[in-house]
Amino acid sequence: MSEEKLDYDYIIIGSGFGGSVSAHRLTQKGYKVLVLEKGKRLGAKDFPKTNWNLKKWMWMPFLKFHGLFKMTFFRHVTILSGVGVGGGSLVYANTLPVPKSRFFKSSSWAHLADWEKELMPFYKTALEMLGASKNPRLEKSDTTLRELAIKIGKEEQFEPTTVAVFFGESDKTVPDPYFKGEGPERTGCNFCGGCMLGCRFNAKNTLDKNYLYLAEKNGTVIQPESEVYDVAPLDGKDGSTGYKVKWKTSTTFFKKKGEFTSKGVIFAGGVLGTIALLLKLKSSSLPNLSDMVGCNIRTNSESIIPITSLDKQAVFSKGVAIGSIIHTDDNSHLEPVRYSEGAGFWRLLLLPMVDGKNMLIRFFQLFADFFMNPIKNMKVIFTDDWAKRTSIMLFMQTLESTLKFKKGIFGMKSTMDKGEKPSAFIPEAIRLVKEYAKIINGKPFALVNEAILGIPSTAHILGGSVMGKDKNEGVIDKDNKVFGYNNMLVCDGSMISANIGVNPSLTITTIAERAMSKIQSK
Repeated sequence: MSEEKLDYDYIIIGSGFGGSVSAHRLTQKGYKVLVLEKGKRLGAKDFPKTNWNLKKWMWMPFLKFHGLFKMTFFRHVTILSGVGVGGGSLVYANTLPVPKSRFFKSSSWAHLADWEKELMPFYKTALEMLGASKNPRLEKSDTTLRELAIKIGKEEQFEPTTVAVFFGESDKTVPDPYFKGEGPERTGCNFCGGCMLGCRFNAKNTLDKNYLYLAEKNGTVIQPESEVYDVAPLDGKDGSTGYKVKWKTSTTFFKKKGEFTSKGVIFAGGVLGTIALLLKLKSSSLPNLSDMVGCNIRTNSESIIPITSLDKQAVFSKGVAIGSIIHTDDNSHLEPVRYSEGAGFWRLLLLPMVDGKNMLIRFFQLFADFFMNPIKNMKVIFTDDWAKRTSIMLFMQTLESTLKFKKGIFGMKSTMDKGEKPSAFIPEAIRLVKEYAKIINGKPFALVNEAILGIPSTAHILGGSVMGKDKNEGVIDKDNKVFGYNNMLVCDGSMISANIGVNPSLTITTIAERAMSKIQSK
C-alpha cells in the first residue's frame, strides 16, 4: 500500500507524557497523526470533588467506573496509575525534578550516550512546555518536613518542589500565559490540595492544556475510549510499508471495533499498557520483537506511608499535591503528599504500619498494636476528616532491583528479574516516618497489601521496553526505535532504562522530546 493511501502517517497508542510529546512534535513536522487513548476525555466537570465518588475517580470499566485513577495488583507490587486523555498527568502530583547525575551515568544505559549532556537541552524544553515553577507556598506538611530536615541535620537538603501548576492570582482566569496566546485560558491555583483527583479549577498544567492542546489545534486527531489490541505490519515483515492498527471501544459492554493504517506506530500506553500489548503481539503480529520485552521493570523503590495526626486543629490538606522535598542522601528522597478536604477513601484500605519479616510476625504486630494502642487507633479510625488530618509520606530510592513482566492467564504477571525483590519495609523510610509522626503527634499507617502481604505500592512503574545497543540488550535503541521494525517507537515510562529515584514525569517528557527531534520533517 502506498503512503498516499494510508490513513495516517503516525498512530500513537496512549496520550500520556510520551504520547502527548510525540503528537505535538510530529504534527509540527507536518505529519498526519492519530492518538488512540483507552480512557475518556475528562474535564473539570468530570473530576470528583472527593475520592469517595468512586464512579468518577476509579477506572473499573466492568463496574461502569470510567474515572482517571487505576490500581493494578501484582505479586511483587501494587501499581497506581492514571487513565484518560492526558494519561498520568491527570492524577500525578505535578512535581518535575531533574534526576541527579547518578541516573544518567547508570551502567544499564550509560554506554549508549552521554545522557546528561544529550538530555539537558530537552529538560529545559520540557520544563517550559509543562509550565514549571517553584511552589511559592509552604503549608503544614511542608513546614513539618523542614522541621524534620533540621532535626536530622539535612536543612540544606530541604527545598520547595518545582511543579506544573499555574499560580497566578488565586481563582482568577487569564488568557494563555505560556504559549503566546496559542494555549487555553488558565486560572490561578487556590491551593485546595486536590491535584491528584483531577484539577477542577484549571490551574494544573495537565497535558491536555499544553502538548495535546497544541497538537489537536494543529491537526492531531485524538480518539478516546479506544483500546488497541493488534498492530500488524502491512508487509507481514518489518513494517517497511506501514502498519494496520486494530482497536475496540473500552467503555462499552458490546465492543465496537475498528482499524486504521499508518506509516509508523508509537507505543505510549505506559508500562501497563505498552508492555501488556507488546507481550501479546510478540507471540502473534510482531514476532521480531526482542526477547527483552517485559524485562528490567523498576519500581523506584518506594514507600507510601500515611501519618494521621491526633491534633484536631492540624490541617494537611491545603497546598499543592507535593509542595516540598528532602534529599535525605545521594540515593533517597522524602516528600509529603496531600489530598483535598473530604478525600478520605484511602482510610478504608489502611492498617497500622508494621514491618515484620513475614506475614505471621506482621499479624502478631498488628494484634499487639490494636491491643496496646486502642484509644489512639480509634481516634485515627474515627477522625473527622482523614485527608485534612493526614500527611502521606512518599519515600523513593535509586536501587538496582528489577522485576520482569510476563504473559499470564489473566493478563500480565510479575517475577523477579535482578537484585532483591521490592520491599514495603525500607528501614530508612520507617525511621524518617516515625520522626515525622512525633512532630505532628501522629500515627503511621500502611496499605493493607503492605501491612499483611508485604507487597509495596508504587505510582512510578518504569521499564520493560528499555534501550540497548541491540535486541539482545534492549527492546529499543538509544533513539527509541524498536529493534526489528521500521518506523516503530516506544515513548513512555517503559523506555526508562535506569533507576530515576525521583518523580519520573519530567524525564519521560524529556526523552520523548529527544526521540521526536530525531525524526525528520515530512
